[in-house]
Amino acid sequence: MGIPLLKGTEIDRLRLAGQAAAGTLAYIASRLAPGISTADIDSWVREDTARRGGTPSQLGYKGFPATVCTSRNQVVCHGIPRPDEHLAPGDIVNVDVTTCLNGFHGDTSATFFIGEVSAEARHVVDVARRCREAGMAVVRHGAKMGDIGAAIQELARAEGCSVVEEFGGHGIGRSMHGPPHVPHVGRKGTGITLRSGMVLTIEPMVNLGRPEVRILPDGWTVVTADGSLSAQFEHTVLVTREGCEVLTPVVPPVA
Repeated sequence: MGIPLLKGTEIDRLRLAGQAAAGTLAYIASRLAPGISTADIDSWVREDTARRGGTPSQLGYKGFPATVCTSRNQVVCHGIPRPDEHLAPGDIVNVDVTTCLNGFHGDTSATFFIGEVSAEARHVVDVARRCREAGMAVVRHGAKMGDIGAAIQELARAEGCSVVEEFGGHGIGRSMHGPPHVPHVGRKGTGITLRSGMVLTIEPMVNLGRPEVRILPDGWTVVTADGSLSAQFEHTVLVTREGCEVLTPVVPPVA
């Protein structure tokens, strides 16, 4: 399957979908507190997405049973919200929102602090956020896909963290997931050439310990193999001649 190059009204609609997803994420951020359940987050995402005229892209995707991924502490990604899982002081939690609006998808996530957290938790969250920014900084027409992973991996290693290799970013637009795959590790100057009009997610998953992961028996929840903390930040970006345009621009603070 070819990689779509979007333009004109397609990009306008993508911007609206991205803004809707980012707005829902900001709304969720304002409500996070010790004692709430991850099922509460799922309910709030469902309600706020509808208020914005969208639908949750994740619900039912390949059988996923919720509207949002909630990945807490050692959960790397694809955490399933549960009524018996409650946020506690000292937790970190990633909330991953994808909204479909007028036939286009916007995808964004951030990792949040619940109350006072450890220095280690602050470190891995800070590194994950900076890794996303480092990956985005090299995106532009004519760059190579490997440039993104190289920039992310170099920063994570310099900070004593690791980057998950099994999962990465993806193309997005009329489909929630499409080509190309966006690795968050790699070598500079390798891989496909980025072109103006490509729309990608940059979403590095950064572990405080080793990069290896395992999938729990539910078939979805991915956790660090060594039990270390993991954090993630994600934007949907449009490749341009000058660099990239962030299509999910409203990023709430993590503290």
